[in-house]
Amino acid sequence: MHHLISCIVAVCPNMGIGKDGNFPWHPIRLNKELKYFQKMTTTPTVEGKRNAVVMGRKTWFSIPEKFRPLKDRINIVLSRELQELPKGANYLAHDLKSALAHLDSPEMRDKVDLVWIIGGSSLYKEAMESPMSHRLFMTRILQDFESDTFIPEINLNKYKLLPTFPDVPTDVQEDNGIRYRFEVYERITQA
Repeated sequence: MHHLISCIVAVCPNMGIGKDGNFPWHPIRLNKELKYFQKMTTTPTVEGKRNAVVMGRKTWFSIPEKFRPLKDRINIVLSRELQELPKGANYLAHDLKSALAHLDSPEMRDKVDLVWIIGGSSLYKEAMESPMSHRLFMTRILQDFESDTFIPEINLNKYKLLPTFPDVPTDVQEDNGIRYRFEVYERITQA
C-alpha cells in the first residue's frame, strides 16, 4: 500500500513561503495557524499509528532547535548533502522517493498513517506534481510580505478547492493583526 501524501503550507498572495530562512511575516507569530499545523500533522486517522512529516534540510534547520523534532510525528529529513541523521530526526533520505519507500517498508508500514510534506519549495513542487499527492492544505495569508522562497501556483486542472473539510474552519482567521483563511485542495482523479 502506498501512502498518499498531503502538503501543508502557509503562503502569501505572491505564493511566497519564506524570507531569509523564516516565514515572510517573521517576527510576527501566527499562533492559531501554528496550532492548526500541529493538529493537522499530528492527528492520525487510524488509532495506534503516527503521522510522518517530510521536509528538506533547510526546513529542518529553520525549526527552532527546542521544537526539533516535531513531537508526536515521525520526522524525515531529505538531503543529498548530509551524511548522518540530524540530531532528533527519525530518518534521513536522499529524496522523496526513497523517503516514501522507507515509509512503505515492512517495519514502517503498520506504524505510519498520514504523510505530510512541510517544505521547502522544491519539495512542495515535486510533491504537487506527483500523482501520489492527494491534498494540499493551504493557509492563504491575506497580506503581502516580502519573500525570497516561493511555491508554484496550484494547477486547477489537477486540484479542486473543496468547499469544506472536517475540522478546517471556513471563516477568515486573524492572528496578531494578520488575516488568513484555510483552504483544502484535492487532486482531481482522472476518469
